[in-house]
Amino acid sequence: MLEILIYLFENYPHVELAPDRDALALKLTAVGFNGDEIDCALDWFSDLGTLNSAEYPANLVHSRATRFFAEVEQDRLDTESQGLLMLLEQAGILNPLQREWVIDRVLALDEDEITPDKIKWIALMVLWSQNPNQDYLLLEDMLFNDGNNLPIH
Repeated sequence: MLEILIYLFENYPHVELAPDRDALALKLTAVGFNGDEIDCALDWFSDLGTLNSAEYPANLVHSRATRFFAEVEQDRLDTESQGLLMLLEQAGILNPLQREWVIDRVLALDEDEITPDKIKWIALMVLWSQNPNQDYLLLEDMLFNDGNNLPIH
């Protein structure tokens, strides 16, 4: 499913979060993706647009609290992936609310193994969904150049 999401992100960067589902499904089928996976990916993509800060405590954006992962989160996120989320937050790429949105989208992902590279893609998609005009060079550097020289705050 993540392959479809990455394909959408790379090939349709200006697609709205509520795209013409049928037209997009036809395009995805034409390039070889499976119909059931397309439906799951489009649902995931659509839910990305419904992330809402009202569902979280108002002070979460500026929180300095330490985040402990629930058992279900630990089952899906290995230690390296958890560390990457902390690194992205410490570097100022994600705020605590955006971190929660990334975790939400990871848990909604129909993937057996969640790798740090998948976390990077999901983080980029979450950030883009909130502000598609923002430049996310640091995160893109991590994705495409395996950059690890993040400024830690």
